[in-house]
Amino acid sequence: LIAGGLAFVESGSKASAGAAESEPAANFTRQGERITIPQHSPLRQRIAVQTVTSLDAAHALELPAQVEADPARTINILPPVAGKVLELKVGLGDRVRKGQLLLVMTSGDFAQATADVQKARDALQLAKRILERQRGVQQAGAGAAKDLEQAESAYVQAQAEFARADTRLKSLSAGGATAADSGGQRLNLVAPASGSITALAIGPGQAANDPNAVLMTIANLDTVWITASVPENLLASIKKGQPASISLPAYPGEQFHGSVAFVSDVLQPDTRRALVRISVPNTDGKFKPNMFANASFAVAQASAPVIPPSALLMNNENTTVFVEVAPWTFVRRTIETGNEEDGSVRIQKGLLVGDRVVIKGGVLLND
Repeated sequence: LIAGGLAFVESGSKASAGAAESEPAANFTRQGERITIPQHSPLRQRIAVQTVTSLDAAHALELPAQVEADPARTINILPPVAGKVLELKVGLGDRVRKGQLLLVMTSGDFAQATADVQKARDALQLAKRILERQRGVQQAGAGAAKDLEQAESAYVQAQAEFARADTRLKSLSAGGATAADSGGQRLNLVAPASGSITALAIGPGQAANDPNAVLMTIANLDTVWITASVPENLLASIKKGQPASISLPAYPGEQFHGSVAFVSDVLQPDTRRALVRISVPNTDGKFKPNMFANASFAVAQASAPVIPPSALLMNNENTTVFVEVAPWTFVRRTIETGNEEDGSVRIQKGLLVGDRVVIKGGVLLND
């Protein structure tokens, strides 16, 4: 009986041990806020932990923009005098060279100004000859002093009249106008600079009587502006001379480079944004005014901890991570994130460089 009883006890002990071995190991245990993964837990094969590092690279600030012609290289052609267009030598979109003939017009005012110069020049030459004769007579001991004085006065007045007429004619020709004949009946308008005809508002036979009406616009597009609108809170990050990268929907995959040429001192009242213009070479003509673009600026940032996006977990309305506080022991920590760049998320609050966080399988530790 004793032997049988011992056998029974031994058999029962073995059965209990087998039952214990067949029970599955717990994935993790929780003590307060601490979660521990036991040695034989299968989670140890499914969870990866990484040390928090730092990043001090510049952040890319990308803003919408558009292509504009450089105002300093854009010229509006106005009628120098009232008249009528006889011939139009260029069309919309044409490229013109400096000095190239744009149009021919007839103008009574220009003809009058030309005639005034010719009359003033002739009167000046006559007054000069009279003065020289009078001086000769005076030196010979003949002639009255008042005659010499009168000749000198007439000469000074003739000089002044010629200067006035010549200045008026030159002012009428300041926009590139030249007389096509000796009487000034036909007036040629030539291009004051090289560029493209970007606007045209005149045609043959049309009257040009308004001196403020633009006949055409010539824009030199060898260099263009990329104009971006920068929000007020980001304006301190943009400086004159700062490099910028440009991308355009018209040229997918291509990057262009320029530098900030101008930062507006005044915000746009409706958008609360400041205009920032980037000067970009355009010798190949790819940039066309009014094209949409994106401007990217490198904004310096202070060094900050970074982690992979896979480490982030959403807990209610908070962003959290699991931090290792002891080997295979973790606690959940709420953090504040910043910008994401180069596959890493900057951490503004909640983590320090050197902390170890779960970057893979953290969701398996959720309740």
